[in-house]
Amino acid sequence: MKNFLCSNVCVLLLGFAAAPVSFSASPDTPLLKAKQDAEAKGYTFIASHDEILAKAKKEGKLRVLAGMEPPTIKATAAAFVRKYPFINLRIQEIQGQDAAQRNILEIKSGAKDWDVHRLSTDRYPDYIPYLLKLDLLGMAEHGVLKIPPQMIDPKHRNAVAFFNRFQVTAYNKNLLSPTQIPRTWEDLLKPEFKGRKLMMDPRSLSISALVAAWGLEKTLDFARKAAAQQPVWVGSGTRGIAALMAGEIPVMVGPNFTAVKRAQAKDPTGVLQYAILEPVPLRLGELEGIQVTCQNLYAALLWLEWMASIEAQKLGDEHEPLASSVHVRGGAVEQELRGKKLSVVNWENQAQVEEWQAKIVEAFGFPKAETK
Repeated sequence: MKNFLCSNVCVLLLGFAAAPVSFSASPDTPLLKAKQDAEAKGYTFIASHDEILAKAKKEGKLRVLAGMEPPTIKATAAAFVRKYPFINLRIQEIQGQDAAQRNILEIKSGAKDWDVHRLSTDRYPDYIPYLLKLDLLGMAEHGVLKIPPQMIDPKHRNAVAFFNRFQVTAYNKNLLSPTQIPRTWEDLLKPEFKGRKLMMDPRSLSISALVAAWGLEKTLDFARKAAAQQPVWVGSGTRGIAALMAGEIPVMVGPNFTAVKRAQAKDPTGVLQYAILEPVPLRLGELEGIQVTCQNLYAALLWLEWMASIEAQKLGDEHEPLASSVHVRGGAVEQELRGKKLSVVNWENQAQVEEWQAKIVEAFGFPKAETK
């Protein structure tokens, strides 16, 4: 198990850069074979981008549930409609585990309100039976869809992660000397950070993601040692960052990079700073798939392709902020992490995260993981 997990580490981001993709109007021999292979496995494979565009025009509408921030949704929807003015787009935000649970129950009950669903990372396996068995991966690999293949689930082939999330270690620069700034995970275990000098989230998103690089035993050992530092436990990144900026605690372990950048934009003093510790915990973000009962398949395909485009990725960087995919060369996330060692919670080990979190919360000394 450990060898499998460690194989996901130390990824050079140069290898993530998507190769240029060309469109094919009609199936050539490799494309026809890919279509036949997909259909033999029960997948739908559309071999022509021109067909997708023509049929999307006939559909004329699209319904999307998205997990992006409201400013990102507004900007992305406006740009999509400018590109495809013949599509009447209805898009709605969905956030949080309670909303995801309700959404899954609605899908299971046979609701057909949406074409594209935002797939909660914590509940991802629950969505799989209700997604259209569409070979997005094969279509991307053969240039029918201009989506970097690395964004697509290689096993199920019909879900896409358009953003990546990663955690940093934030600190108040007025409370640390330059030599005290943590540079490694082990630095957080130094004596000067013992006794309410660190803030940590008991749900352990950042620590649990380290299992992909370190394996479970090393990560649990680190969690026990971190808990022995007597940190302040905080369940909200926003509240923790506010306490950090107010000078209450010098260091916060594991806030989302996007949350820190959002707070920095509102910090005229520049007191809030961050360090990226390696291996960097990297997770999938903004997972989307097409519901099996969708009414507007071809418009949905244009939406998925659009979300992977450079323009849409730039909007994610601008409004989330800085939440593009690590697979998009030149995006803010790719630039921030270029050349760094990563601990990647990828499609293959996504389903194990909840188990890892439960074990780490126990190692922290809590009786069970908090679930929401």
